[in-house]
Amino acid sequence: MSSMESLAQLEVLCEKLYNSRDSAERAHAESTLKCFSENSDYISQCQYILDNASTPYALMLASTSLVKQVSDRSLSLQLRLDIRNYVMNYLAARGPKLQNFVTISLIQLACRITKFGWFDDDRFREIFKEATDFLALASQDHYLIGLKILNFLVMEMNQANSAMPLTLHRKIATSFKDQFLLQIFQISLTSLHQLKSEVPDELRRVPISLALRCLSFDFVGSPVDESSEEFGTVQLPASWRPLLQDPSTVQIFFDYYKVNDTSVSKEALECLVRLASVRRSLFVEDPARSQFLSHLMSGTREILQTGQGLADHGNYHEFCRLLGRFKVNYQLSELLNVEFYGEWLGLVAEFTTKSLLSWQWASNSVYYLLSLWSRLVTSVPYLKGDTPSLLDETVPKITEGFITSRINSVQASFADNSPDPDNPLENAESLQDQLESLPYLCRFKYESCSLFIINIMEPLLQAYTARSRLPASGDAAELSVIEGQIAWMVHIIAAILKIRQTVGCSQDSQELFDAELAARVLQLINITDTGVHAQRYQEISKQRLDRAILIFVQNFRRSYVGDQAMHASKLYARLSELLGLTDHLVLLNVIVGKIATNLKCYAECEDVIDHTLSLFLELASGYMTGKLLLKLESTKFIIANHSRENFPFLEEYRCVRSRTNFYYILGCLVFMEDGPVKFRSFMEPLLQVAVNLEASADAAFRTDVVKYAFTGLMRDLRGIAMATNSRRTYGLLFDWLYPSRMPLLLRAISLLTDEPEVTTPLLKFMSEFVLNKAQRLTFDSSSPNGILLFREISKLIVAYGSRILLLPNGTNIYRSKYKGIWISLTVLSRALCGNYVNFGVFELYGDRALADALDISLKMTLSIPLSDILTFKKLSKAYYGYMEVLFNNHITINSVLNLDTSTFVHIVTSLESGLKGLDTGISTQVSHYESLYHLEMFL
Repeated sequence: MSSMESLAQLEVLCEKLYNSRDSAERAHAESTLKCFSENSDYISQCQYILDNASTPYALMLASTSLVKQVSDRSLSLQLRLDIRNYVMNYLAARGPKLQNFVTISLIQLACRITKFGWFDDDRFREIFKEATDFLALASQDHYLIGLKILNFLVMEMNQANSAMPLTLHRKIATSFKDQFLLQIFQISLTSLHQLKSEVPDELRRVPISLALRCLSFDFVGSPVDESSEEFGTVQLPASWRPLLQDPSTVQIFFDYYKVNDTSVSKEALECLVRLASVRRSLFVEDPARSQFLSHLMSGTREILQTGQGLADHGNYHEFCRLLGRFKVNYQLSELLNVEFYGEWLGLVAEFTTKSLLSWQWASNSVYYLLSLWSRLVTSVPYLKGDTPSLLDETVPKITEGFITSRINSVQASFADNSPDPDNPLENAESLQDQLESLPYLCRFKYESCSLFIINIMEPLLQAYTARSRLPASGDAAELSVIEGQIAWMVHIIAAILKIRQTVGCSQDSQELFDAELAARVLQLINITDTGVHAQRYQEISKQRLDRAILIFVQNFRRSYVGDQAMHASKLYARLSELLGLTDHLVLLNVIVGKIATNLKCYAECEDVIDHTLSLFLELASGYMTGKLLLKLESTKFIIANHSRENFPFLEEYRCVRSRTNFYYILGCLVFMEDGPVKFRSFMEPLLQVAVNLEASADAAFRTDVVKYAFTGLMRDLRGIAMATNSRRTYGLLFDWLYPSRMPLLLRAISLLTDEPEVTTPLLKFMSEFVLNKAQRLTFDSSSPNGILLFREISKLIVAYGSRILLLPNGTNIYRSKYKGIWISLTVLSRALCGNYVNFGVFELYGDRALADALDISLKMTLSIPLSDILTFKKLSKAYYGYMEVLFNNHITINSVLNLDTSTFVHIVTSLESGLKGLDTGISTQVSHYESLYHLEMFL
């Protein structure tokens, strides 16, 4: 070791590397020792350390360094074989005396070498035999090492490695699975049977972990999303059939569940979850499948009867997952045929009810139980025979238990009126999980369920109405609880109305029950914005309630408003009786009224504004509902009065992104009707803003008031530009903007180049404005508008590019420079390939617009290091998109060869990086550059 005087010095460094709390000391040790993992000349020295070092940290360094070395597959075959043989002999001789983390690292090294050499030499495959030799030794420590070798071998073979192509990984994994995986699973089962008696917990954990790894293997080459707990059917090969038909296979895992060590019992349940998910076709005959199902149900029945182990949260969660798998993989008729089905179903129902009462502890697990029940009830219509399913008695109780638990959860823990990310009412994903199965349960016995919901809802509505008449100084905590409880009920009703199915009663009956539930929420809409409630828009509980109402309206609209209204005569008849809402037009007026109220009153709550605009957009986007909206006075008011005075959220910085969506929706509505007069009237408030800005002095552009007014105008215009989808509508906006408003844009980008909060909205507006989607930029053959538009684009790009290049790099270079540059490149790329400009005209008449735009854009790309282009995804996409347009349409082979050397090298190197990059979209894009082929042929 040239840089060290002794092994003792290295051991001190290793101690610092793994144990020091001083980051500088650790960094120095890492820098000094990295040569062991990067230079193959140090492999022999790693062996020397393993042979002679006395501290486990030095051994760990040698082992991990060798793992990194062998992951680089450039080592010679003989050297890899030598390392492999050395490690296996080392484990046999010294393994029992090593620290556990060193042993595991050496086992990982042996398994990594084995995988990377799998097809290089059959001797690598001898690791299986050598591991079984460890099991045959009398020493308990050697037995444990043998199981660990198999454990990590299965894990290594199942796990893709970045240093290995995915296709090769799958070939190796398939070969390993076919040759050894069943034998390894058999070894795990044998070990489990042998170790059932009194042995240390460590010995039990390894074989159960090995069995779990075998059952979790990727049998068909389609890996599961690691972030998800869900997986599909376990596709065990047919050769595993005898093992699974043996009753002792399932029983051993139920036996191990009873072990006091919770890590063992949890993994035993995980194994059972996978066994319950085995593909149905593995069992050729029905009796074998029925026997297997009966064994699983018998084991879960015993756990339900005794409750053993369920006090541990990990066990509880896995057990819920196990119950949830029964209906995923088996039909209701098969469950009914099990002798003790009735007893089992009763125990599961009792367990579910108790779980619902313990909602705080079991909130993440109840999902699987509700999923089981929803799948059971949706199977009832397909059930043949006279055997009762017993669901009629159990499901209503579970449904009522769930609803009651949600109401009680508000009273118990959410009485405070403050943001809480764990509260499902503020977490859309959690809320979706909890309510996903509920509609199927509710509609199973819809009459009784709807009556139960109404009986809860009515007192809450009465209390909420009464509170609206009381002074605001009343009990705020009590009012927050009421709003929270109503919010849950609205979410529940919204979930029910989202799903329309006719299980248990007729379509007409379902419509009547839907009307009863919907009427309560529609009645609520009038209450929320009256009396004292109209003063509580800043309260968290009020915001939760209004979000719930918006979700209800969205779901109700999809089912019963617009095109669907003609099929819902019974519903509207009942709504007319209850609330006087005679048809969907009257109902739509109520909905738009609520939208307008939210947009007026929620100036500082971005979330409610976004939900409201999402609903508004959904209404405006529908062909029929869009036309109906234009007939409503509330819609006409919004279109005619879209100023900041009427909608204060337009002035709020936190809602600044919502402006674009707001004006996109208004643009869609305005453009539904032909009429330049209506358009000009609609644009009047924006025109006034533009005129005021044009009258401002240059110095005033630096003030916050002017900057905010200008960026707001750009965001508004971008929304309107997004709504122009035809030649006619685009022409209206173009005539409004050109030529009178364009000098304002040029002036702003020239004065405020160093203000990305101004330039970004401006450039994004231009990016949308120049995009020729749906052939909207189609001017008359005699019109010069295409050329005039490009000249304005050129002025903006040149003004921005010539100034941004002179600015120093800030601390956040992406925000201050790169973002503006990539949007500029996008603007130019869209203009160059928009097919609305004859670019030959510029050269013919000596106009520099095209040449200057290309020149400054090329300079902007050259100012960015290649590493940064590849690092920032949006920048990378814009850069290669620009290069594609440039090479295919605007740069000849001669002009490329006439570039100076550094520019030429930069471009060619960037194209090479694009071809070699991991982003297939970019590599495909680069490979299509026509000029690249010509350049390759020339060189």
